[in-house]
Amino acid sequence: MGGMKNFITFQVTGLKGYILLCLLLSPLLQLSAEPSAQILASEPGTERQQELQYLLKQDCGSCHGLRLKGGLGPPLLQEALKGKPKLYLKQVISKGIPGSAMPPWENLLSDNDIDYLVQLLSTQPSLGAQQYD
Repeated sequence: MGGMKNFITFQVTGLKGYILLCLLLSPLLQLSAEPSAQILASEPGTERQQELQYLLKQDCGSCHGLRLKGGLGPPLLQEALKGKPKLYLKQVISKGIPGSAMPPWENLLSDNDIDYLVQLLSTQPSLGAQQYD
Protein backbone atom coordinates (compact mmCIF):
# COMPACT_ATOMS: atom_id res chain seq x y z
CA MET A 1 0.00 0.00 0.00
CA GLY A 2 3.00 2.21 -0.22
CA GLY A 3 1.89 5.87 -0.92
CA MET A 4 -1.83 5.33 -0.18
CA LYS A 5 -3.28 7.48 2.51
CA ASN A 6 -6.12 6.60 4.79
CA PHE A 7 -9.22 8.74 4.35
CA ILE A 8 -12.25 8.91 6.57
CA THR A 9 -15.47 8.79 4.61
CA PHE A 10 -19.06 8.98 5.72
CA GLN A 11 -22.46 9.42 4.15
CA VAL A 12 -24.48 12.49 5.05
CA THR A 13 -28.16 11.63 5.28
CA GLY A 14 -31.10 13.40 6.83
CA LEU A 15 -31.26 16.49 8.96
CA LYS A 16 -28.86 15.14 11.60
CA GLY A 17 -26.28 14.47 8.91
CA TYR A 18 -26.58 18.01 7.53
CA ILE A 19 -26.24 19.50 11.00
CA LEU A 20 -23.16 17.38 11.64
CA LEU A 21 -21.68 18.43 8.28
CA CYS A 22 -22.33 22.11 9.09
CA LEU A 23 -20.68 21.76 12.48
CA LEU A 24 -17.66 20.03 10.98
CA LEU A 25 -17.23 22.55 8.17
CA SER A 26 -18.00 25.79 10.02
CA PRO A 27 -14.49 26.22 11.52
CA LEU A 28 -12.97 25.65 8.10
CA LEU A 29 -15.25 28.22 6.50
CA GLN A 30 -14.73 30.70 9.35
CA LEU A 31 -18.46 31.40 9.66
CA SER A 32 -19.38 34.23 11.96
CA ALA A 33 -22.20 33.90 14.47
CA GLU A 34 -22.97 37.62 14.11
CA PRO A 35 -26.23 38.31 12.22
CA SER A 36 -24.56 40.97 10.10
CA ALA A 37 -21.97 38.58 8.65
CA GLN A 38 -22.14 38.39 4.87
CA ILE A 39 -21.97 35.10 2.99
CA LEU A 40 -22.83 36.53 -0.42
CA ALA A 41 -20.43 36.11 -3.29
CA SER A 42 -22.29 38.87 -5.12
CA GLU A 43 -25.56 40.45 -4.12
CA PRO A 44 -28.46 40.19 -6.59
CA GLY A 45 -29.59 43.37 -8.32
CA THR A 46 -32.50 45.43 -6.98
CA GLU A 47 -35.09 43.85 -9.29
CA ARG A 48 -33.97 40.31 -8.39
CA GLN A 49 -34.02 41.21 -4.69
CA GLN A 50 -37.66 42.27 -5.06
CA GLU A 51 -38.46 39.00 -6.84
CA LEU A 52 -36.78 37.01 -4.05
CA GLN A 53 -38.63 38.96 -1.36
CA TYR A 54 -41.89 38.15 -3.17
CA LEU A 55 -40.86 34.48 -3.43
CA LEU A 56 -40.14 34.45 0.31
CA LYS A 57 -43.60 35.82 1.07
CA GLN A 58 -45.58 33.75 -1.43
CA ASP A 59 -43.70 30.47 -1.89
CA CYS A 60 -42.06 30.10 1.52
CA GLY A 61 -45.06 31.75 3.16
CA SER A 62 -47.41 29.11 1.78
CA CYS A 63 -45.93 26.64 4.31
CA HIS A 64 -44.23 28.90 6.86
CA GLY A 65 -47.12 31.40 7.08
CA LEU A 66 -47.44 34.67 5.15
CA ARG A 67 -45.87 36.47 8.12
CA LEU A 68 -43.32 33.66 8.45
CA LYS A 69 -44.56 32.93 11.97
CA GLY A 70 -45.03 29.24 11.17
CA GLY A 71 -47.65 26.99 9.68
CA LEU A 72 -47.01 23.61 8.11
CA GLY A 73 -43.33 24.56 8.39
CA PRO A 74 -41.58 26.17 11.38
CA PRO A 75 -41.35 29.97 11.85
CA LEU A 76 -38.69 31.76 9.82
CA LEU A 77 -38.44 34.94 11.86
CA GLN A 78 -34.98 36.03 13.02
CA GLU A 79 -35.67 35.09 16.65
CA ALA A 80 -36.69 31.56 15.60
CA LEU A 81 -33.55 31.14 13.48
CA LYS A 82 -31.17 32.66 16.04
CA GLY A 83 -28.17 30.40 16.60
CA LYS A 84 -28.63 28.44 13.38
CA PRO A 85 -25.50 28.73 11.19
CA LYS A 86 -26.01 30.41 7.83
CA LEU A 87 -24.43 27.38 6.17
CA TYR A 88 -27.16 25.21 7.72
CA LEU A 89 -29.91 27.55 6.46
CA LYS A 90 -28.37 27.55 2.99
CA GLN A 91 -28.20 23.75 3.03
CA VAL A 92 -31.87 23.42 4.04
CA ILE A 93 -33.00 25.84 1.33
CA SER A 94 -30.76 24.22 -1.30
CA LYS A 95 -31.35 20.55 -0.54
CA GLY A 96 -34.65 20.62 1.34
CA ILE A 97 -35.27 18.22 4.20
CA PRO A 98 -35.74 14.60 3.06
CA GLY A 99 -38.87 12.99 4.46
CA SER A 100 -40.54 16.35 5.10
CA ALA A 101 -42.57 18.89 3.12
CA MET A 102 -39.48 21.11 2.69
CA PRO A 103 -38.48 20.85 -0.98
CA PRO A 104 -35.02 21.51 -2.44
CA TRP A 105 -34.73 24.86 -4.23
CA GLU A 106 -31.26 24.36 -5.75
CA ASN A 107 -32.68 23.66 -9.22
CA LEU A 108 -34.82 26.81 -9.20
CA LEU A 109 -32.57 29.33 -7.46
CA SER A 110 -28.92 30.24 -7.94
CA ASP A 111 -26.40 30.12 -5.08
CA ASN A 112 -26.51 33.93 -4.93
CA ASP A 113 -30.32 33.84 -4.71
CA ILE A 114 -30.17 31.36 -1.84
CA ASP A 115 -27.43 33.39 -0.11
CA TYR A 116 -29.65 36.48 -0.37
CA LEU A 117 -32.61 34.63 1.17
CA VAL A 118 -30.38 33.45 4.02
CA GLN A 119 -29.21 37.04 4.53
CA LEU A 120 -32.81 38.27 4.61
CA LEU A 121 -33.88 35.64 7.10
CA SER A 122 -30.82 36.19 9.30
CA THR A 123 -30.67 39.97 9.46
CA GLN A 124 -34.17 41.41 9.26
CA PRO A 125 -36.06 41.05 12.55
CA SER A 126 -39.21 42.72 11.24
CA LEU A 127 -39.36 40.72 8.01
CA GLY A 128 -42.48 38.78 8.90
CA ALA A 129 -44.21 41.31 11.11
CA GLN A 130 -44.06 44.53 9.10
CA GLN A 131 -43.03 43.84 5.53
CA TYR A 132 -45.97 41.53 4.89
CA ASP A 133 -48.82 43.41 6.61
